[in-house]
Formats: sequence, C-alpha cells, structure tokens
Amino acid sequence: MSKKTQRLDFLAAISGVMIALQARANGELSHRLGNGVEAALVSFGSGLIIIAIVALFSPKIKEGARNLRGAVARKELPRWTLFAGALGGSFVAVQTHIVPLIGVAIYSVASIAGQTAASLIVDRIGFTGGGKKHITPRRVGAAFFTVFAVLISVLDRIDAKDLSLFAVLLGCVAGAIVGVQRAMNGQINEHSHQSFTTSFLNFIMGTTFLVIFLAILAIFSSEKVVPLPAGPWWIYTGGVIGVVYIAFTSTIVQHLGVLTFTLFSVGGQLLGSLLIDLYSPTNGVHVSIYLVTGIAMTYLGVIVGGVNNSQGRKRLTHK
Repeated sequence: MSKKTQRLDFLAAISGVMIALQARANGELSHRLGNGVEAALVSFGSGLIIIAIVALFSPKIKEGARNLRGAVARKELPRWTLFAGALGGSFVAVQTHIVPLIGVAIYSVASIAGQTAASLIVDRIGFTGGGKKHITPRRVGAAFFTVFAVLISVLDRIDAKDLSLFAVLLGCVAGAIVGVQRAMNGQINEHSHQSFTTSFLNFIMGTTFLVIFLAILAIFSSEKVVPLPAGPWWIYTGGVIGVVYIAFTSTIVQHLGVLTFTLFSVGGQLLGSLLIDLYSPTNGVHVSIYLVTGIAMTYLGVIVGGVNNSQGRKRLTHK
C-alpha cells in the first residue's frame, strides 16, 4: 500500500470523526433552540459565511467556479448535479432533529446503515464520476459486517421504551442521502478541480434550501424562529466542521470510491462517538464493552473486505 493510499485512508477516518463531532454540536444546538431546521440553517449559514470569506481571497476557488461553468456549458456536467448541497441541507436538518432523540451512537448506527446501502449502488453505477466499480461478494460482505459491527456497538442501548423507531428510520434515510451526496460531489469535484469550490457550492445550495424550508414551516406550521442561545461556544462549530468535511470527501471519494470511503470513515465515526461519550456525553449515554467491541469489529470488517486503493479503484470495462 502506497503512502498516498495510507494518507487517503487516514483522511477518510478523520472525516468520520468529523461526522460524530458535527452531530453532537448540531444536536445540542437543536435541543437548545427547539427547532431542528433552524439549527441546521445556523450550521449551514455559518459555514457559508466562512467559506465565502475564504473565496474572496482565493484565486483557486474562483478558478474552480470557472471550471464548473465551462463544464456545464459544454454539457459535461449535468446541471442537476450542482444541487448536491440541497441534499446536504436535508441531511443536517434530519441530523439536528433526531440526535437529541436517540443520541449520537444510535444515530451513527442508522446513518452508517443508510450510507453503506447507498454506497454499494452509486459505486456500481459509477455515480461518483470516477467510473464504475466492481461490487464483489467480498465487498458486499464487508459492508454487511460493518453494519453488524455498529449494531453490536450500541446493543446495550437499544430499549424499546426509549427508542423511536421512526427516528432510527430517518437516520437511515439521512445516511443514504450522504452516500448520494458524496457521489454527486465527486462528479462536481472532477470538473471543478478545486475541493473548496465544491464545498462553497454545497453551502450555497444547502443554505438556500434551508432558508426556503424554514420559511415554509414558519408560514404553514407552528414552528417558530427563536433567538440563538449564548453558548456554549462548541454548539456553533457544525458549520466549520462541514466546510472541512465536504472538501475532504469531495476529493477522497474520487480515489477510494464511495463504499471504500464509507468503510474507513465508519471506524473514525465510531471512534469519534466513543470520545464524545467519554468527554461530552448526552443524557443516558455510557461507554460499554459493546461499543469498544463494535469499533474493533468495524476495523476488522475493513480488513476482511480488502478495501485498499487498488481494489477500490478497479473499474468495470464498458461494453
């Protein structure tokens, strides 16, 4: 395995840690606001402000935007692909709503299951823009083993009296959204050649979607926009994490493939959940032998699946 491959695998794992941290921050913000969509808008909006400031002083981001305009004009990139950020907005809206209900760990189980299922499909059809990839029985087995591992990690936390089945299903849907969004971002990044341009576009689209969605809720439902809480400061870090996360994933997914990226990021996400449970737990959360065992099994699933760069990038020949 080359040093470049090892570096990409490590970054994929770090992106998983980011998912856990963002879920904790956004979930706490949603809990304090009592409005998941408003919390998602704060997260996306703050990320948009940050990356917009960076874009003012970054010739590379502007170059990436020109590359995208050219690709769309030449019909190399479908226009609908540019709306990947709306999926990101949907994901964060779901995340902020259900994390306070079921916690980071069970949310991770549900979202990972959705991500894995979506990853198999988008890799097979070549939706990432990097070409079609073989979905072998070994890779399918590794994906199912990974889902089983994360189920083991929270086995002692599943209580029928406290667990909302609908919230868990929403977590699965959120994970599937992430899998599709990663693939769309892979296509965008292939033409922009600048990961932060891809991130900037995502935040523009995601923030726009959430503004419209929140306005609709305010008009046609009882949802109210409330003043932002004074703190703690870390509940406002979701946007910053999102800026870095989207830039990471839009680049790495082209080289590893969505499934391979997902399998490595699962380990990081579980490790991040473990650290959160140790240092900033939500109510009723505790570290158990099940969680530690699940983390070990997840990494074993990655090894069993043989998800190295050479396998992950194997393309199907076009007939």
